[in-house]
Amino acid sequence: MAFSIATWNINSVRLRIGNVERFIGENQPDVLCLQETKTPDEFFPQEAFERLGYSHRLIHGMKGYNGVAILSRLPVAEIGTRSWCEREDCRHGVVRLANGIELHNLYIPAGGDIPDPALNPKFAHKLQFLDELTLSFAAREMTAAKPMILVGDLNIAPLEHDVWSHKQLLDVVSHTPVEVEKLEALRRAGGFYDAIRHFVPADQKLYSWWSYRARDWDLSDRGRRLDHIWVTPDLVPALESFAVHRDLRGWEKASDHVPVLLRLKD
Repeated sequence: MAFSIATWNINSVRLRIGNVERFIGENQPDVLCLQETKTPDEFFPQEAFERLGYSHRLIHGMKGYNGVAILSRLPVAEIGTRSWCEREDCRHGVVRLANGIELHNLYIPAGGDIPDPALNPKFAHKLQFLDELTLSFAAREMTAAKPMILVGDLNIAPLEHDVWSHKQLLDVVSHTPVEVEKLEALRRAGGFYDAIRHFVPADQKLYSWWSYRARDWDLSDRGRRLDHIWVTPDLVPALESFAVHRDLRGWEKASDHVPVLLRLKD
């Protein structure tokens, strides 16, 4: 059962493959889940991951937008993808690892800038995506009990200290009450536990994303925790350690997100 898993919105895997290789070299995750790979499957740098030992892969991408990938050193028994909102936009990959864990890698829509579904189709899409996903997990929970991990860029910072200013961001997309409510409904529907907040109390600041717009992202530290790892209760006793790799935000050609890594023990 002991293994490590990392999630990272890479914001173009081909552009940042050097950073991916460096991160893997330094941290050696058994499973790496990427979002916003931004490339069709035929152009995904599979050879690089093969050299690094990730011989089990789910690649689900498209030109220029979205895209998810699961790269694993552990054997994978099944792979599949799912689509929501009647769109084939490459936002959800699923594998079942040989150890029995079902792993979901998600890239939830960002939602644009206006937090009003009547005025902003992107925000309406985000809310619909969350609703459909929640209904799916709620239906599954009634018929199948199995260990699951859900990771990804969920594009919502749900807790007060998941953002640099709760008060100032209440009407900013990613921290609005309606988004937070729907994300919590999704978490409950799947019976998930917030694995990272297991290690960091809710009253402590914790971020995984810093905007490219900031002149000095590190000094201003106006971050948000958009990247999450959730586990089902049967995996909670196995939680061993975590890391949010903030230093990667300062690397050359950095993504605006940094990897979040979780280690589980036997």
